[in-house]
Amino acid sequence: MTIPALVLIGMPGAGKTTVGELLATRWSVPFVDTDQLLERQSGESLQSQLDRLGYLAMRAVEEEFVATCALPPRAVVSTGGSVIYGPRAMQRLRGYGVCVYLEISLDTVVERVANWDSRGFSCAPGQALAEVYRERLPLYRNYADVTLPCDDLSAEQVVQQLEQHLLQAGLR
Repeated sequence: MTIPALVLIGMPGAGKTTVGELLATRWSVPFVDTDQLLERQSGESLQSQLDRLGYLAMRAVEEEFVATCALPPRAVVSTGGSVIYGPRAMQRLRGYGVCVYLEISLDTVVERVANWDSRGFSCAPGQALAEVYRERLPLYRNYADVTLPCDDLSAEQVVQQLEQHLLQAGLR
């Protein structure tokens, strides 16, 4: 059995783009990064949009975009970390393919991500990263068809574990 598509969700620093590019290359399918698509369509960086719109309006823009953007019939899709706030977007993505939550600890997020002020991180003004992490964790788990713990794993190791999991589940 072949999966129609794979959707990667998770916190910034989880490796969604890196793992997604590796998988797409390995499987000879398109790779789609919804954040990059949104930036291209708007002609503006995520951070610029966030600064201009505010975090709630930015989440609404992201939800509408992901719920309606063109996606190839079979691809590996990397999403923005805040996509899970948009029920319409997540309904569309779950219908599109297998949703994989690349789970990392808060400590790993802090270790891997240094550019919080410029990466378009959607949260309330003054909201601490730990609070955002705790807020998002149940949403990622709720929408995930597969949860893959990724702390201390290289991108290649994540790819190998994900492929093994998909094979065992009869999805690849």
